[in-house]
Amino acid sequence: MGQPTNACLALALVLPLVLAGALPTSAAVKASDVIQRAIDGFVRPTYARLHDHADSLTKAMRTLCDAPSQDHLDAARAEFSGTVDAWSVVEIIRIGPITQDNRLERMLFWPDRKSIGLRQVQAALANKDQTAADPAQLATKSVAMQGLGALEFVLYGDGAGRLAGKDDPYRCAYGAAVAGNIETIAADVSDAWNKPDGFAALWANPGPQNALYRDGTEAVTELVGVFINELEMVRDVRLKGFLGGNPQGDKPKQAIYWRSQNTARSLTGNLSGMDALFQASQLGDALSPDARWMAESIHIQLVNGAADATAIRGPIDKALTDPALRQKLDHFSLVTSSLTTLIGTKLTAEFGLTAGFSSLDGD
Repeated sequence: MGQPTNACLALALVLPLVLAGALPTSAAVKASDVIQRAIDGFVRPTYARLHDHADSLTKAMRTLCDAPSQDHLDAARAEFSGTVDAWSVVEIIRIGPITQDNRLERMLFWPDRKSIGLRQVQAALANKDQTAADPAQLATKSVAMQGLGALEFVLYGDGAGRLAGKDDPYRCAYGAAVAGNIETIAADVSDAWNKPDGFAALWANPGPQNALYRDGTEAVTELVGVFINELEMVRDVRLKGFLGGNPQGDKPKQAIYWRSQNTARSLTGNLSGMDALFQASQLGDALSPDARWMAESIHIQLVNGAADATAIRGPIDKALTDPALRQKLDHFSLVTSSLTTLIGTKLTAEFGLTAGFSSLDGD
């Protein structure tokens, strides 16, 4: 999937350096302050949380390999789900350090529509490729073999039950290497966001000499683009990838994390992440008093959408056959469409913006 490179590509905007120009000067909101709050209040702590979960996941995998048992397998699976939760919240940030060195694809190679990645993982397991069981060498291999999708198959795919015993030590060793790779990526990205002269400083300090963001317009463009692009991703790629217009059109095995039953948890995390980012940045404070209702509506709809997804647990194929749960998914789709209109049309119009870019163009 193509990723937006710079803020100037995300949207075509005519946003001044100081947002909400109609407000009194004392109430004006500086773009740099909005971005700094987004970084300090959301990006840095959520990446730190991801690193903590990935660390726990790696330890759980090593424990499983050292002492195989059903309890240790259950514990590793629980840590996997926790890491999926943490990643789902922060994966909405598809800019900056995560885009370097193929980290985004290495963390999660998805969708894998032609099962190319799946076949690579299966081949490594069948051939007991020792280089894939070494985290350092694994990091140089296909991105599809390195991240959450690969580890999900190790823990939940065909033959995963053998992890509870001593029959397949290679499978566990490979899984531990994947977990270690996920931890390394999370640590590297977290460290990069904390560098005083790194991407965060460029984003929060736009100016004529800034190689990425020449002014506040471009910096805030990037932030608004996060919401617009991620809503499109969640609805049109994640949800509609498996939810058909009717039960006959469903494709449950095209759902992300279907093996581990984390599909809905991922959707929950995505919307919860957007809400947390919106609240942390206080972007709504830049609205004129007459338009402040938009900020509250955005918050309410994100919470409601996350609640729809939270209500869905268990196998996604069974959820699709339950009329009540299917209704939740339909409502989730409606909410994300409403939010696209609210943010991509009404909010941008209030700020004098014109939405014009989709990160999904060309897919």
